[in-house]
Order: sequence, then structure tokens, then C-alpha cells
Amino acid sequence: MNYSFEYIDIILLAMIAGFIFLRLRGILGKKSGYEEDISTSFPHDFPNKKPTKIFDINSFDDIQKKEFLKGANIAYETIITNFAKGNIKDIKYLLNKKVFEQFSDAVNERRSKGYTSETTFIGINSSIIKDHKQNNNMLEVTVDFVSEIISTIKDKEKKVISGNPEKIKKVYDTWKFSKDSKSNNPNWLLIDTQV
Repeated sequence: MNYSFEYIDIILLAMIAGFIFLRLRGILGKKSGYEEDISTSFPHDFPNKKPTKIFDINSFDDIQKKEFLKGANIAYETIITNFAKGNIKDIKYLLNKKVFEQFSDAVNERRSKGYTSETTFIGINSSIIKDHKQNNNMLEVTVDFVSEIISTIKDKEKKVISGNPEKIKKVYDTWKFSKDSKSNNPNWLLIDTQV
């Protein structure tokens, strides 16, 4: 019997293992004995951040108005489209308790009648800040929106009972947003709607 091939296999495997070991050591490094314990060198406590105001309502300048309207436009579209779909829970963080309950009641009534809402949000033509004020810590901003929407309400038989699926409707809304100036929550809440 010839065992020379077995010795060659063992030598080749040992060389491959050695090569892999050297490559890993080159990539990962080796322990030098001077390593710090990460549990003592990394701070576990972070300094408490003080709540910051988004802006001073009394000096509501053009830049702040532009930034506010940018967020208000996003909130407006998000609320309109989710309300139409009946996804009230998805917009709860944008609504105060009273408006959330009003929207929930409207969606529940629609469902109880077997009605479905189909809405296509075309876009916002304009959004203008109508009023802004501060009551104690509460900041309030009222915005006039003009938007274009295709909206229909259908019954159980899919018959259109309201709206027109072929017609773009111009919608005029006045919404009031509010925020606690001392809160860490950056979201403004919708507190009132007028059509």
C-alpha cells in the first residue's frame, strides 16, 4: 500500500488552514493586551435634551411659514386619502381626539350602510396661512387649502350615489392645526376642519 498520497493531502490541508489563519489575522488583527473594556469606555447615559420650539409664533417669518405649509400640505393629502380609504388608525397621530372621533364616526357610518369611497387626490392648488396665534403653550395655525380631487361614494351594488368618477372637483377647506410648544413631539395635530 502507498500512503504517500495521504501525507500529501494532510500537508496540503495544513497549508490551506495556515493560509486562512494568516488572512484572518491580517484582517481581524490580534489582541495586544491593551484593549479597553467597552462597557466602561462607552457612555450609557445620554444628556437630556430640552424640548425645542419649532418657531416663536409671534415672529412667524416667511421661512417658518414656508416650512410649516410644506408639512401641512403633506398632512392634508395624507389625511384626505386615508380618510377616504377608511384607514383612520393610520392617521391617528395627526388628529386630536375630537377630530379622530368625528372621522371614525363618519367612516363607521359609511361602512354600516355598505358604502365605499373612492378618491383620487390630484393635488393642492394653494395653501395659505389664514391665522396664527398662541394660547398659553398651545400654538395654533389656520390654513386655507384649495385642492383638486376626484371623489365618489358607491353603494353595495357599486352604483355611484355621490360624486363623479370622471370629474375633477375643486375643494376649499379651512383646517386648524395645533401643537404644544413644550412637547418633544414634532407633529402638529389637526384640531378643526371647515369646508
